[in-house]
Amino acid sequence: MRTGLLAPQNRAVAKSTFLIEWMARRGDIAHSAEARAAGFSRQAMADAVAQGVLKRVRRSWLVGPTADDLLVRALASGGRLSCVSAASRHGLWVPPHSAMHIAVKPTASRVPREGIVAHWSIGPAPVGQYAVEDHLLNALLLVAECVSRDLALTVWESAVRRGLVQTDVLARVNWRSLRAREVADACSALSDSGLESIFLARTVNLGVGIRQQVWIDGHPVDFLIGDRLVVQLDGFEHHSSPTARRRDLDADARLVLLGYTVLRFDYRQVMFEWEQVEAVLVTAMAQQLHLANRRPA
Repeated sequence: MRTGLLAPQNRAVAKSTFLIEWMARRGDIAHSAEARAAGFSRQAMADAVAQGVLKRVRRSWLVGPTADDLLVRALASGGRLSCVSAASRHGLWVPPHSAMHIAVKPTASRVPREGIVAHWSIGPAPVGQYAVEDHLLNALLLVAECVSRDLALTVWESAVRRGLVQTDVLARVNWRSLRAREVADACSALSDSGLESIFLARTVNLGVGIRQQVWIDGHPVDFLIGDRLVVQLDGFEHHSSPTARRRDLDADARLVLLGYTVLRFDYRQVMFEWEQVEAVLVTAMAQQLHLANRRPA
């Protein structure tokens, strides 16, 4: 039935229904200017708000009941979701963080400080005027500028593992940021997990050749330092069963019998006890355990 043949009250309800359906297709977040461009009047928006089916955020934004809370919070803070917060929403590995990270316009001045980390940096990808979440490339740039290099590399390689971006694409982007360029140059698709990315980033400066996913005895090892030093990493949720644990122990034993030294570290050691891990690695190399033809003791 055409809305023009309905009573005024019914026409208002019909228009509000169309607006609600339009909002739902957009993730229940839209600027009022976008709604007007789509043909909805200010009165239709006001009626939907009065009916309680939509609400306003910062006066000019309309938000529906299914809107993502994180995006709404970013919007209410005057920016768009970005950096590690956007990376997390993409399902990437991110370092622990409590504050929400947003990107704001270069001219922004009034940004809430409590629980908010605001970034004024401009990324390489253009962003729409009414975007509520940053482009992934822009979020990755802010990650590179916000956290340490090893953690940034882990986030970037997580994006590569998930197929959200390719390493050759990252290499071709005009980052306009030295830190982002360094991370892009170091990024690879070899790491199977964020833990491996962190380990590699923290050992790359030890001055000894280190390779990933090297096949030995019919199976890939996480890392091979030099010729004979194997490093295996146990992730946060590793060894959910005794069978898996025994399988790893058997593999380690076979490697030892083949002349390799095997070091195994878990998530907590790599993430929070790195100095001890590094000390073990350096000591092993001081004993030439990474060399195929090491001198006898």
